[in-house]
Amino acid sequence: MGKPAVIIIGAGPAGVRAAQTVARAGLRPIVIDEAARAGGQIYRRPPENFTRNHAELYGSEAARAQAIHQDFAALEGQIDYRPETLVWNVADGHVWTAKDGETQAIAYDALIICSGASDRVAPVKGWQAAGCYSLGGAQIALKAQGCAIGHQVIFLGSGPLLYLAAAQYVKAGADVAAVLDTSPFWLRVKAAPKLAECPDLLWQGVKLLADLKRAGVPVLTGVEPVEIHGDPQSGVSGVTVRHKGASKHFAGDAVAMGWHVKPEAQLADLARVPFAFDALTRQWLPQSDAQGRAGNKVYLGGDGAKVAGARSAEVTGELAAMAALADLGLSVNAAVDADRRRWLLSEKARYVRFAQGLAQAFPWPHHMVAAIPDEAIVCRCEAVTAATLRASVQSAHAQEANRAKAFSRVGMGRCQGRYCGHASAEIIAAARAVPLEETGRLRGQAPVKPIPVALKRIDL
Repeated sequence: MGKPAVIIIGAGPAGVRAAQTVARAGLRPIVIDEAARAGGQIYRRPPENFTRNHAELYGSEAARAQAIHQDFAALEGQIDYRPETLVWNVADGHVWTAKDGETQAIAYDALIICSGASDRVAPVKGWQAAGCYSLGGAQIALKAQGCAIGHQVIFLGSGPLLYLAAAQYVKAGADVAAVLDTSPFWLRVKAAPKLAECPDLLWQGVKLLADLKRAGVPVLTGVEPVEIHGDPQSGVSGVTVRHKGASKHFAGDAVAMGWHVKPEAQLADLARVPFAFDALTRQWLPQSDAQGRAGNKVYLGGDGAKVAGARSAEVTGELAAMAALADLGLSVNAAVDADRRRWLLSEKARYVRFAQGLAQAFPWPHHMVAAIPDEAIVCRCEAVTAATLRASVQSAHAQEANRAKAFSRVGMGRCQGRYCGHASAEIIAAARAVPLEETGRLRGQAPVKPIPVALKRIDL
């Protein structure tokens, strides 16, 4: 009888620690990642010939990024690493992959999903104009391509990533026109006790803000976005917001926007992991026990389960791997494992409290989303307006997200609702005058991302 087959999806902080843990137990896990190089989004690696060093690329997190990269490199020969490979389905105890026009079904005895997170974006009138990017997209341009998304960039949204990305652009020499935060500053003061759980991370946030102000970047809090201006020919030309009762306009040729990030949970959905509504962040999240067990031989680690940051991802990736090994009967030293598990759970609890503080300090602007004007685009892929979505509720009597999707086509495009799903749910709930959780959630569908129509199947 051969050794158990363990598959790890994702090679970010959670996936790397999971792979280390499984390899240490004498197994050779399959590690599947969409990116060309390990590191995930937070520690995304540039091409081989890129000249900027870790300190320039990752700032205060340079040491952690370097450790992740080096530790993964040390696993060479101990794992079956499959970069630039998309997992597009999970079904019947198999993951389905696509690469170079070929698809393969791979059976597993344990599946550890470390799928990471993606940008949580709120629609703003005019955001379909060329030059509007997510914060993650703006970071990718800087880290992987060594360029800015525009000559004069406006950062709009809320959360730590807003300030981090803006500070990274300033450090790279880009012209940052403004940082426009929808959350009022007093919420940070209110959330301070929970943010104090990780004082070094809190201090990093203070330093990022100080760096921006020292560079002369206007930083406004408590803003209400009015419109992103632009035209089809030249793209973005600026942003207008309301701030302290007055209208303010900022000129720019690019906008980076985002409100935190959200779990990439489509694969967990296809793997039949249960979901539950989280009132604090106003979203549906995949459920697992404290160690990452999600049932059906599936384990969750990192921000793909619940967003708590890169440090928490390392902890939860290792916990998920330890749980999988224990369930496979492969725990090496029960006493050592128990001590390690207690420490990891303690660290996880601390990071979760910090994440709760962030959610309180930088809330998802649901009132703003629910009230966007009828002419504003909600779904950029399908050009669905707020008026069309509201009509699906008021005229076609759609009562939940998937029914509204069928009537309006919201969420049917290339992104499969990643960027419009949360916003459309807010609009549906407001149109029905019901709590958000009553609108349900968009169900996962395979393929989770576009794949070629003709894929050659490889059978092992």
